[in-house]
Amino acid sequence: MLNWLRHATFAGNSLLLWACVLGAALLSFLVATALLRLVTSHVQKAHSATGRPVLALMAAVLKATRSWLVLLLALVVAAGFLHISAKAGAWLDHLFFALCGLQLALWANALIRYWLHRADGGASVINPVFLSVLTWAAQILVWSMLLLAFLANVGVNITAFVASLGVGGIAVALALQNILGDLFASVAIGLDKPFEVGNYIAFGSDQGTVLQVGVKTTRIASLSGEQLVIANSNLLKELIHNYSRMPRRRVVFGFRVPYGTSTAQVRTIVAQTRAAIEAEEKAQFDRGHLIGFGEYGFDFEFVYYVLNSDYTLYRDIQQRVNLKIMEHLEALQVPFAVPVRSIFSHDPEAPPAPRPADEPG
Repeated sequence: MLNWLRHATFAGNSLLLWACVLGAALLSFLVATALLRLVTSHVQKAHSATGRPVLALMAAVLKATRSWLVLLLALVVAAGFLHISAKAGAWLDHLFFALCGLQLALWANALIRYWLHRADGGASVINPVFLSVLTWAAQILVWSMLLLAFLANVGVNITAFVASLGVGGIAVALALQNILGDLFASVAIGLDKPFEVGNYIAFGSDQGTVLQVGVKTTRIASLSGEQLVIANSNLLKELIHNYSRMPRRRVVFGFRVPYGTSTAQVRTIVAQTRAAIEAEEKAQFDRGHLIGFGEYGFDFEFVYYVLNSDYTLYRDIQQRVNLKIMEHLEALQVPFAVPVRSIFSHDPEAPPAPRPADEPG
């Protein structure tokens, strides 16, 4: 059997040599895989014990190692011991370079994702919008460098190739200027942070809660329930009101009481309304006045601040203040002023009014 393996040949190599090469490749793969798992396990345990970020980085990079790439590398290295032609040897070298470059690119992507997404303790350090764009751009750069390196390795003149890509890139940029405008608008949102996911904003005639800021569009849940989708570039052209960043809410309201209300009652109304506002824990009184004499009553205006941006809290406070105003006016027996108009009609069949005696005829 051994003699047969020695003398039987395939592709210019004995079957015994083929068996030795395959056995060495499989053995190398098993040893490399076992060592990789052992090192990864030790690094993860050390990170759990110490919490050092560099160990978490090492674990993330090691996890990006692909077993099928390790197997292919072992087979390519072992194939180098076969008796093959110079051309086949050159293609094996190119394949070895491509496999190593592919694994390095995977490690680089893992490193980029970890660096961009995590800091000490695993907290996000970059705005989510800018984070997704930056991750995408960094990964494109890594894969582009790998492609150019592989082309250079196989003998392609990458100088002319890069120049042609530059000309083609200009044409693509002109064709996709709207998409690129939205892309750069998303970067501007990530850097300038006019709003973030979860903020309640108003723009134009629409308003709602920001659900997602993507590369091209922003998705907003409106108060009526539907989802609004607007291009990032169009959104940045609008005047944006970010109510989530409002530290306090200014409230202005007023009411009227009819003429005939005494001066003492007017003073009491102002004092009692001020007391009703100041009794609210989350409200800060600013001013309250009798501001003028309206068409059908005395006009009052009051201003206070709600020390929170929550709209429901503001409405609850205003409702309690309104109820107290009603109670105070009922106690003073002063109604709210309502428009009252007197209408005088003329009966054409009625006799004319007598003229004064001294009026000339």
